[in-house]
Amino acid sequence: MRLNQSLMPTAEAVYKLIQELNKLPGIGPKSAQRLAYHLLRTPEEQTKLLADAILLVKQKTKLCSVCFNITDSDPCLICCSDQRDHSKICIVEQPQDIVALEHTKTYNGRYHVLHGAISPTEGVGADDIRIKELMKRLQGGSISEVILATNPNLEGEQTAMYLNKLISPLGIRVTRLARGLPFGTELEYADDVTLTRAIEGRQEF
Repeated sequence: MRLNQSLMPTAEAVYKLIQELNKLPGIGPKSAQRLAYHLLRTPEEQTKLLADAILLVKQKTKLCSVCFNITDSDPCLICCSDQRDHSKICIVEQPQDIVALEHTKTYNGRYHVLHGAISPTEGVGADDIRIKELMKRLQGGSISEVILATNPNLEGEQTAMYLNKLISPLGIRVTRLARGLPFGTELEYADDVTLTRAIEGRQEF
């Protein structure tokens, strides 16, 4: 819902802040207004810390050249770790999915972030996400298992099926997270117990 400035009896700076907050995912006009006025009441020093943190995340972060997770060092700490199982790659749609899976402390392999899912209705094809980079990583015979951890929704299923067709001929074991995850949800919102069971109970695709 677009905000109408003529209906905003407030300072232009406040209106602009509300307008920008309203562009964030999950933030409607009412929530944007509450956040804006909360920031107005917040001490200037705390507000500056928030602004600096937002700028810092844009200036200092980049994508890992191996797994394409968000990182401030390249390669990322997970890809560099000798404690991880380098023979397994877990494929996720977004960087925040790694955060959710790591929180379970169940999986000890490496990751590959696609940065999206195949969705013909939205004009997103296989060439628009990091599939070519994944296939390069699978060359050489060092990978024994690929875990498909795309979201349990229509786009995630389409992506998983497409990847399975590409990877299976390479002789690599392809597994899928167990069906403890409700269809239509997103990985980052699943609780730790559900994710743990999904990882431990993964099945052949």
